[in-house]
Amino acid sequence: MVVPVRNEERDLAPSVLRLVSYLRESFPFSARITIADNGSTDATWAIASRLARELPEVRAIHMELPGRGRALRAIWSESDAEVLAYMDVDLSTDLNALLPLVAPLLSGHSDLAIGTRLARGSRVVRGPKRELISRSYNMLLRTLLGARFSDAQCGFKAIRRDQARTLLPLTQDTGWFFDTELLVLAERAGLRIHEIPVDWVDDLDSRVDIIATALADLRGMARLGVGFARGSIQVPRLRGPVRADGRHGRDLPVQIARFTVIGVASTIAYLLLFLLLRGVFGFMSAQVANLVSLGATAVANTAANRRLTFGISGRVNAARHQVKGLIAFGIGLALTSGALAVLHSGPAHPGRLAEVSVLIAANLAATVIRFLLYRHWVFGRPKHAPGTWHHQGQVISTVHTSEMATQGERTN
Repeated sequence: MVVPVRNEERDLAPSVLRLVSYLRESFPFSARITIADNGSTDATWAIASRLARELPEVRAIHMELPGRGRALRAIWSESDAEVLAYMDVDLSTDLNALLPLVAPLLSGHSDLAIGTRLARGSRVVRGPKRELISRSYNMLLRTLLGARFSDAQCGFKAIRRDQARTLLPLTQDTGWFFDTELLVLAERAGLRIHEIPVDWVDDLDSRVDIIATALADLRGMARLGVGFARGSIQVPRLRGPVRADGRHGRDLPVQIARFTVIGVASTIAYLLLFLLLRGVFGFMSAQVANLVSLGATAVANTAANRRLTFGISGRVNAARHQVKGLIAFGIGLALTSGALAVLHSGPAHPGRLAEVSVLIAANLAATVIRFLLYRHWVFGRPKHAPGTWHHQGQVISTVHTSEMATQGERTN
């Protein structure tokens, strides 16, 4: 258990003594406490050193540069403990939640565990300002990054060492956003996150600069969002049920959600362009305006779904995907054009509202067909020879078991 501290000379000794007492009397597993002094300028390091000399469960590490993320990454990366945890020095979280936090990790049931102040069963004492900030922050995470965990900021978390060794090198943040980044990467890797409702009392003497931390968190979210969108942040799939076609069971609902968002944006752009062409260029017929509008949004829609919905980046097969995407949009064109033809086949002259209504209905039907084509044909996994698998548009050869065994014997 890492306790990151910076200029905490008042709270450090009482909190560590309380934690040691709990571990000795109520905790059934062996544990080590590491005080991580990151950049203190007061007597914190002297107190940490004294505690390490006097208490066999405690060790102390001094780091010149500040940053909770920097300290956790450095210490966790070198630790030999089966479960790696951290908690805030003020011990705002009731220590009775520690055993429920680590037990699912030791049993192998979960990969990460977090304390949550926002779940049913939590008992929290804090002011309305911090409550509003916390809930707003977690809502942004769910909206912008698709996070499913409820509380990213509670200073009470644990992770299995084997999973940490894979994820820690992918993290970049050195400050308060570090554990949020770790959780987002863990979800992307398919890891199971266990949430523990906690009893939590706000520390009225907190040294956290709320404004600076909030701005840093927003920058962190933007960095992750851009990295995922551009494909520059690649997260390996570590766990999760895999179906016979190689896709993970969680892919479908995520793909539907992202496809829907992109589809709504594309439809709005398509309708606006259609109305613009029909209004500004009055000589353009409904069919021609429909063709131009649909074609203009087709390439952007295919590119967005390729990267955001189906997680394919790079230029490999990009042209093939665009051609297939245009064919899928061609089906949409046939549906919308046919709907307009039927609308205009009668003796009456339908107005713009009627045209737009028919186009919306036809596009809904075309959208369902297009998603199925995208999933199973445009971006579907092509059949390939045994011994290869596809990842992010690249074909990677695998080594036969006998060859791996031979290489292993040579290495040994």
